[in-house]
Amino acid sequence: MQEQAATRPRGLRAVALLVVPAGCVALVPVALWLDLDAPTSGLGYDVSLGPGWPWTLIGALLGVLAAIILMKEPRQRVGWVLAGSGLFWALDGFAQSYILSGLRETGSWPGMTFALWFLNRFGSYLTAVTAVLVMIFPTGRFLPGRWGAASWVATIAMTISGLCFLVIPAEGDRAIPGLPGGVNADPTSISALSGHSDQVATLGLTLGIAGFFFALLSVIVRYRRSEGLDRDRMRWLLWSVIVILVVSVATLAFSVPEGDFVGALVASVVPPMAMTIAIVRPTLVSIQDLLPRTAVLAAVFAVLVAADALVLWLFTLVLDDELTQAQVVGVVLIVSVILYGPLRQRLSAAVRRLMLGERGNRYDAVAGLASTLENTDDTAEQLAAVARAVASAFAVSFVSVEVDREHGERLVTTFGDRPADVRTLPITWRDTTIGRLVLPARGLRSRLTVRDEELLGDLVRQAATAARTSRLAEEVQHSRERLVTAREEERRRIRRDLHDGFGPALSGIVFQLEAARMTVERDPARARDQLETVSAQVQEVVADVRRLVHDLRPPALDDRGLVGALRQQAEHLAVPLDVAAPADLRLPAAVEVAAYRIAGEALTNVARHADAGRVRLLLETTDDALVLEVVDDGCGIPADRAAGVGLASLRERAAELGGTTTITSPPDGGTVVRARLPLRSPG
Repeated sequence: MQEQAATRPRGLRAVALLVVPAGCVALVPVALWLDLDAPTSGLGYDVSLGPGWPWTLIGALLGVLAAIILMKEPRQRVGWVLAGSGLFWALDGFAQSYILSGLRETGSWPGMTFALWFLNRFGSYLTAVTAVLVMIFPTGRFLPGRWGAASWVATIAMTISGLCFLVIPAEGDRAIPGLPGGVNADPTSISALSGHSDQVATLGLTLGIAGFFFALLSVIVRYRRSEGLDRDRMRWLLWSVIVILVVSVATLAFSVPEGDFVGALVASVVPPMAMTIAIVRPTLVSIQDLLPRTAVLAAVFAVLVAADALVLWLFTLVLDDELTQAQVVGVVLIVSVILYGPLRQRLSAAVRRLMLGERGNRYDAVAGLASTLENTDDTAEQLAAVARAVASAFAVSFVSVEVDREHGERLVTTFGDRPADVRTLPITWRDTTIGRLVLPARGLRSRLTVRDEELLGDLVRQAATAARTSRLAEEVQHSRERLVTAREEERRRIRRDLHDGFGPALSGIVFQLEAARMTVERDPARARDQLETVSAQVQEVVADVRRLVHDLRPPALDDRGLVGALRQQAEHLAVPLDVAAPADLRLPAAVEVAAYRIAGEALTNVARHADAGRVRLLLETTDDALVLEVVDDGCGIPADRAAGVGLASLRERAAELGGTTTITSPPDGGTVVRARLPLRSPG
């Protein structure tokens, strides 16, 4: 706001910008005074066809709108063209008032030739000015590329069109008879064109119509190319067109006093007014709501007019006579009361559904998607249902749902054809991005209000739930597969150790004992040597058994408990360890082993990499979890260092029990390994 205020013109610059708009406004009272003082009949009245102040008023209104734009953005070309259009209208109306008051059969005011020329000839450029205005809106420039070149061609064509009406001789219907001496109705006409004025006029009219329709076509092209704020500004222009159509139908259907002027006033002022709002404050009213509501009211009005006309025609046939004014009013009121409410409601729903989809029925959209997800087990089908629900709710032609899976895989479900411009919205689950929702970036239906964003959030949460459920199902399945695989591998290892190690060893011991028994009587010394060999082999077997048991569960846990086992490991690693733990610490076997492995790996990392002076081990239990914390005062872990196998195993061991492990390096140095292990099963 401060930057905008700083760019607004002040002082003499502001006065210079307001000269043209002020001149337009100043001409209104002068034209009104001339019209009031003019005769109600005579040559001036016949030539001017009535007072000119209403048309001067149109110019004044356009000048005021131009002043609003120029005070906001002095370099906005739309404002300057609009100011020129306002001046054109004001001078055209003033010329009409001047002719009305100053043209007599016996004489005329000074400058009457110019006034007649400006009103009857130069006024043909009014359409061209309007066409240029719509072609440069809202950027102040023609469309880029070939459309820009074509816009210049159309402008030249309309310029030639106006020139045709400047040079054709005043022949036939164009002649103004009875002009006083010294007044020339066509000072710029070319006498060589005498006899060909109709052909020249036809050429000018054709060029003018072609240029104007090209201007309308360029508006459509600009609307399709625009996006964001420019698209909203173009919608304001579209809204003005709907208003003009409604007023035009109303002036034709009803006997509106001065209907021609009302239609001209609306057609001339409403589009510039919409342009002004679009440039100065496009968010003054939500155009996304205003546009469909105006369309609904226009449709309701058109249907009511048609219904009134049909009913009146039927009454006329039945009564075989014209209805009185009171009867006509009664019929119109009855038809309006009967049709307005239901018709407006149904048309409103139909128009909103056509333009914006089902976003107005939030409950139906969310409930329908939830029902579909409940009845669908396949992940791809669930995501496809989410894509269809979003496309139906917002009436967009393209929706893509992307969900991240394990090992960098991505599941993508697409509805419709992908446009050139899209925008991506994250799908999050508990502050974690698990996927993306891709929507078109352009179009009325892609613009979201606060309520639309809330509905999209509800639908995306459904997608997040479906995606998270899918990932959890995959993780559970993979976990089961790993569990079965690990169990069978462990069984194979134990079987191999028993079969290949303990089996032959025990068999050899049996053979040696049998040999010692057979030689003990005849050679006691040899039997003694054999028994000593057997004793050594038995000790080796016992060591293998201990190793096997240690792999299943560390014996130190049973001998010393968790705290004692960790102290023992710290002594072997030569790590100075301070322990803070409850005196009577009783833990489930799985939790105890996981805590031992996590703390042991952390102590091993300290001994190898930390270069720490002291290490503190904290063990505490809450109602449902064991909290383990290993803190050292070493060098810490660099931020750019990738996690190794050891650090990854810490997290995996906690995750196996439904817990979490965090590894951080405080700013003052050291490393903190904190694990939280549930004491109860998550299920």
